[in-house]
Amino acid sequence: MLPNITTSFNRLKNVLESTPIEKRFKGHDPFDGLNSPLIKNTFLGKSRFIRLAWVQLFKRNPLNLRKIAGIKKKENPQALAIFLSSYCQLYKLDKREEYIESINYLANRIITLRLDQWSGACWSYPFAWQARAFYQPEKTPLIIPTTYCFNALLDAYEITQIEEYKTIALTTANFVINDLNRSGDKENFAFSYSPEDNSVVYNASLMASQVLARSFKYTSNINYKEAALASVQFCVNAQNENGSWTYGKKPFHQWIDNFHSGYNLVCLIDYSTFCNDERFNSTIEKGLTYYINTFFTKDGFSKYYSNSKFPLDLNNPAQLIITLARANKINAYKDLLNKVLENTIKQMQSNEGWFYYQKNKWFTNRILYLRWSNSWMFYAFSLLSKNDNP
Repeated sequence: MLPNITTSFNRLKNVLESTPIEKRFKGHDPFDGLNSPLIKNTFLGKSRFIRLAWVQLFKRNPLNLRKIAGIKKKENPQALAIFLSSYCQLYKLDKREEYIESINYLANRIITLRLDQWSGACWSYPFAWQARAFYQPEKTPLIIPTTYCFNALLDAYEITQIEEYKTIALTTANFVINDLNRSGDKENFAFSYSPEDNSVVYNASLMASQVLARSFKYTSNINYKEAALASVQFCVNAQNENGSWTYGKKPFHQWIDNFHSGYNLVCLIDYSTFCNDERFNSTIEKGLTYYINTFFTKDGFSKYYSNSKFPLDLNNPAQLIITLARANKINAYKDLLNKVLENTIKQMQSNEGWFYYQKNKWFTNRILYLRWSNSWMFYAFSLLSKNDNP
């Protein structure tokens, strides 16, 4: 890493680790508005329209109203998982005892927070969530946090060789196979976001495939590979001619954005790697070319949408690093990556060391979110550290 990028990572790492570990991984989230007792415990929470508007009020507002609204900081399993995978990366480079302590602490917190009334280990966000397509009550298992927790526990197992981490993680494949709904036909289908909906969201289905593919690597269970392939093929069939994917299938899911495109590519790469299946290499290359050429400008700005520049969101530069690392192309795009990071650090890192949420055209949302902004940047930096130390 360039010196200023290394300094930025150290600042973020130091401010995170200056907090006692029992409080370190608790934070607010852009989508935690429904945790407010003002809506959670009143008639307002019964209205879909009010729930949706309430979530957007807290997500888009540059003023943090959470204290006034009674919204407390909580552990988010996905944030824990991203930090856990980060510390696993750091331990590979520098075998510090404190990294092992963080790995075991985070792995055990993830295990404690799993939902146990389903076919296998799964996780939720610590809040109810109202989207346009569906409402997900609190403690509804969702494939996105579930996938990150699954991967993080296996990352931790590969470092520590603690069997419990692997055993619990591998049950997640049963959740995917038995509890998620399917849309499509017998040959190709999309997995749902949760057991409570039938939505077709491409990154969600591909993350389910990622779980099955990595589980296949450990177990050689051909049923996992076949189901993963069916979902991958469904999503590959939905790729546009220019290499892009819309967010989902519904008419109001027809946008094309930066970080979800990166998610799709990472999952396809992982499927190909874990299942030793090269048939989608051209799909990945076409998607990666579109992703790089569309979402990142020559001066280092990370566009949010394919057809508009703002907002600058921390997920996007972080996902660039994650995607290039998984594609083994960090060196190929090093100049672009350095410009993106320098621009991001300049515009989005606070004096304290935390990263802000978003920069819009006219203002910057300076709210500090643990999962959405800072865990992603922490993980991205850990991958860059690995790249500097092959």
